Amino acid sequence: MTMTDTPSQQVALPAVPDRHPRTKGPGARLGSRVPARWRIAAWILLTTALTLLAVMLTMRSLLLNGAQTQAHQDITQELQEFRAFAAEGVDPTTAKPFSSIEKMLEIFLSRQSAAQGEVIVGSVGQRTLYTPTGALSSQTGGHDLPRDQALMDSIRTGNASSGIARTSEGEMHWVRLPVVSGSETGHLIVGTYMGPREDQVAGTVLTIFFVSLGGLAVTAGIAWLVAGQILSPVREVRRVAEDISENDLTARVPVRGNDDISALAVTFNTMLDRLESAYRTQRAFVDDASHELRTPITVIRGHLELMEDDEADRARTLTLVDDELARMGRIVSDLLLLAKVDRPGFAQPRRTDAATLLLDIEAKAQVLGPRGWPILEIAEGSVTVDAQRITQAVLQLATNACQYSPEDSTVSLGSRFEGEGSSRRFTLWVSDHGRGVEEDEAARIFGRFHRGHAAQEADRARPGAGLGLAIVRSIAEAHHGTAWVRSTQGNGATFGITVPSPVFDGDPATNGDHVTSGDHVTSSDPVTSGDHVTSSDPVTSGDADAAAVDGSVTKRLDQLKEHHK
Repeated sequence: MTMTDTPSQQVALPAVPDRHPRTKGPGARLGSRVPARWRIAAWILLTTALTLLAVMLTMRSLLLNGAQTQAHQDITQELQEFRAFAAEGVDPTTAKPFSSIEKMLEIFLSRQSAAQGEVIVGSVGQRTLYTPTGALSSQTGGHDLPRDQALMDSIRTGNASSGIARTSEGEMHWVRLPVVSGSETGHLIVGTYMGPREDQVAGTVLTIFFVSLGGLAVTAGIAWLVAGQILSPVREVRRVAEDISENDLTARVPVRGNDDISALAVTFNTMLDRLESAYRTQRAFVDDASHELRTPITVIRGHLELMEDDEADRARTLTLVDDELARMGRIVSDLLLLAKVDRPGFAQPRRTDAATLLLDIEAKAQVLGPRGWPILEIAEGSVTVDAQRITQAVLQLATNACQYSPEDSTVSLGSRFEGEGSSRRFTLWVSDHGRGVEEDEAARIFGRFHRGHAAQEADRARPGAGLGLAIVRSIAEAHHGTAWVRSTQGNGATFGITVPSPVFDGDPATNGDHVTSGDHVTSSDPVTSGDHVTSSDPVTSGDADAAAVDGSVTKRLDQLKEHHK
């Protein structure tokens, strides 16, 4: 029997994304230890050094080519001078034609002055004629072409009329010009040593090298300073990040200029703003929850600890516990709503018909109680708001009005436009006949957990959390508006919200007629005269989707007008 091993099955676990990829690997760790300022300066210095090296090599090549060109030009010039001298053919010492090639070469050479690295030699047969030896030695650096018999023989007898010979002084470029007169033949040899010229090029390149070193030193200093200036905002970001603690998120990076680094600082500050807002919202939520939930939890715990075995007592305790749990649920919902206020998208404004909005609110308010709910004034036109949030806010005001006013009193509603053009505002309000709001309470009544005297005295068996008006204010501020209260002590109060509402094309030319009595906010009775509602006709704009009032709204408006006649 043959046994075979079966490889065990392995379960491949999903790869965990690396959140810090730059910290892996020795190369990355080594790179991270080099400060960014050093790296920037080093790259600038390296780039400059490579550029200077390329310039030096290019310059050397150009100078060497120039030296060779100049050498060829010098040789050509000497040959042209000899041709002109030979064409004249007159011995300046006798004013007669030259008697021989040797004589012509001697006279010509005696009148020449060899340049640096240049040698001029005449040759007739095996005889060599040249400029004085001292001059030759000083001009050629030591090599004496006429005495270099081997080189002279190769030049005289060679087939080439020009070439490059290697000597102890480096390369020598030479040209041989034949001179013939009858049966007599001679040669004029002009040579140029490249060694001295190359030494001049080397000296020039060396000078450029030392100047480049000085330039590199200056570049290094400038690169160090510039890198420091560039990275200054980054160091500021690091300093601010180090200063930030869980209890202090107020530090910000100073923004200077409009470049990319400044954009980084702005982005970092924006991130800190979001973090601070989120942290502040989280802390406020935790503080508010711990503050407000402590009481119902204490009540529930106390009653459960004191609950007896009696069936009636148990039922009463469970009812109370259920009420407290329901109140805790409402508190948590309100706190969550307040925590979402600062988030993007809390309010999603859309173009809405103002009359339809108020009529919908009036219809929903009917379930809060038999308060008549008269509409004292109504605005007609288009407004850009989040209809659901605005409805929530006004219904909260209506709920408060029902709770803190006599049960047989009416609660009135109304809306209006104020101002014109781009400064137009839209206002919704709720008016009751309760005890009103004292003047010292009006400034803080929209704060969290604040409960006015009327709220504290009303329905002590089921006290509220004091978050309703805070929610109203938050919704108004989310629309860039305000929440307000106007009241006369003992004569009721009017709560409302006002939001910006620029005029749309196609809206009625007028803002509609409003209540003209002394103070609409203290009006208590339903509308009973034509003085109160003289609103304009329904919107007839061509924009049927956004501004036109549908048939049911038009019918309701007509009913209101008929009722007030």
